[in-house]
Amino acid sequence: MDADKILTEVSYKAVRSGGAGGQNVNKVSSKVILNFDVNASQSLSDEEKALLLKNLATRLTNENILILNADDDRSQLKNKAIVTQRFLEMIQKALVIPKKRKATKVPRSVIEKRIKAKRNQSEIKQSRRKPDVN
Repeated sequence: MDADKILTEVSYKAVRSGGAGGQNVNKVSSKVILNFDVNASQSLSDEEKALLLKNLATRLTNENILILNADDDRSQLKNKAIVTQRFLEMIQKALVIPKKRKATKVPRSVIEKRIKAKRNQSEIKQSRRKPDVN
């Protein structure tokens, strides 16, 4: 994955941010929305696209477009940097292939310890019983 190539395929849009901020909110477009079309990407291989579609399925629209937004700061430039950083981290995490789990054998000592504990518990319960008088 080449971050510079991917960032050329990203589109940004600035909109007015909601929430607190007084008159400034109504005048300044500080919220930044990032759009990335996974299917149209030229910088990702088919395997990488498949990984992204699988791992980011809940974050994608029906047209497989990833939409992220940031309105953390009052500065549009800072919000753009924040959303870009989030995007790159999300793509990197989604492209990681997890290692296959190797099944391990239960050690003999663990099995013996379990059986010994069962035997102990059995002896304790037998010692609590009333003696057989017959």
